[in-house]
Amino acid sequence: MKLTIATRVSDLALWQAYHIKERVEASYSEVEVVLNKIVSNGDKVLDKPLALIGGKGHFTKELEDEMLAGNADIAVHSLKDVPTYIPEGLELVAVTQRQDQSDVFLSHKYASLDELPQGAVVGTTSLRRRMQLLQKRPDLKVKDLRGNVNTRLRKLAEGQYDAIILAWIGLNRLDLLKDIPFTEKLSLDMMIPPMGQAALGIEIVSADAKVREIAESLKDEDTFICTQIERDFISKIGAGCSAPVACNAVKNGDEITFRVMLGFPDGTNIMQEKVVKNVLECETLGRDIAQKMINNGALELLQKAEKIAFKDEMPQRL
Repeated sequence: MKLTIATRVSDLALWQAYHIKERVEASYSEVEVVLNKIVSNGDKVLDKPLALIGGKGHFTKELEDEMLAGNADIAVHSLKDVPTYIPEGLELVAVTQRQDQSDVFLSHKYASLDELPQGAVVGTTSLRRRMQLLQKRPDLKVKDLRGNVNTRLRKLAEGQYDAIILAWIGLNRLDLLKDIPFTEKLSLDMMIPPMGQAALGIEIVSADAKVREIAESLKDEDTFICTQIERDFISKIGAGCSAPVACNAVKNGDEITFRVMLGFPDGTNIMQEKVVKNVLECETLGRDIAQKMINNGALELLQKAEKIAFKDEMPQRL
């Protein structure tokens, strides 16, 4: 049997696809796994903020189109890029075991976020990070940062930024942390990750029972529970890529800690919650917290946040 994996062509996407290929081949010796490599529009358009070209769903749509056209059986995604809406005929059936979810501070000049001087320039594409950074350090100048991981690191090395913030997991997988003089892993309380950070989502063509069986063999139950809470929250609150929203569930023993934050990209008008619950009481946790925040005005706040998200920064986009 041949199994075709649809993947983007970025270094990180290919690492993820090859990782799943190896796992499948190790478990199913009769299956030959091949990659269908696709250059997504999100990888091509690097001069505009992600949210202005259709958000992270941009990274998944082309892969889904390939599956619907019969050119691939499964797609391997960074789960944080997978919208909560899945097209008919496709299904997100498995989430792999989650790795370290932290964001990491990187600099060639300063040892930590606290050591950044007033007015220092920090690079990030993420409205979520921008919101959390400016909440804690309103004096910083946050500039947009696009491009693949190597491009972002090159811009940092060239001195275009005093520091940048990226997901730790991607840099670790590609072994890129060793080349940066100063790195500081940020705690989950300091920088709440996005939905699905550091887990892979396995999307399949629904009708194929064998493909479903293979995909489900990759599933990690604890990660599935936590990321479902996150996806329920995002789905209920209706937050797209152009909304500054952070949400993260972590399981420790029998307890789940769920952290959420939303607000304006400039770090003002913040709403946040941190809840600890027994795992058995968490089936509706994501939706419940979303409803609580909606009752407190979250939808109106997010609507305003999306309007102002790109108004001020347009002239200085890099």
